[in-house]
Amino acid sequence: MKKLILFVPLMIFLGMGFFLYKGLFLNPKVLESALEGKLVPYFELEQLEQSDKVITNKDLIGKVAMLNVWGTWCPACKYEHPYLMVLARNKQIPIYGINYRDERDMALEELKLQGNPYEINIFDKDGRLGLDLGVYGAPESFLIDHQGIVRYRFAGPIDQRIWADTLYPIVKTLQEQAVKDGAS
Repeated sequence: MKKLILFVPLMIFLGMGFFLYKGLFLNPKVLESALEGKLVPYFELEQLEQSDKVITNKDLIGKVAMLNVWGTWCPACKYEHPYLMVLARNKQIPIYGINYRDERDMALEELKLQGNPYEINIFDKDGRLGLDLGVYGAPESFLIDHQGIVRYRFAGPIDQRIWADTLYPIVKTLQEQAVKDGAS
């Protein structure tokens, strides 16, 4: 029995080694989302551009769209922004922005200088909506279907490769389903 006890540390070491080895092959950009398959959480927040206009989760229903979490304080958001402008110009998908934990004046100035790819821009100053979405940081993007259901979550900046290889195939499928369902 004493000899078996000597092997316990070895077994623990091998078990931990297995899990660490397996972790080497996980994609850090793929985050599990408790919201996938569920409606965008209920919210009532100000529009970034017009503080007297309230945006709710119901405003996100009707089209397949991308919900993009961004902030002026986020270097990766600045990297991603030119590609979002390309998507907006090409009308690939409506992009709804969530200006996350930011200052309104700084955000408006950034959009004035860099361009505004967002059809709707939600001002989430305190990060409540981000918290409800399970946002870890910015940028993060959520693909939502025409019924307002979160279908996919992507963490990190979007570029041509990410769009073509990962996001566009999902968007295309969601858009085809929307057409079948009679949505625009």
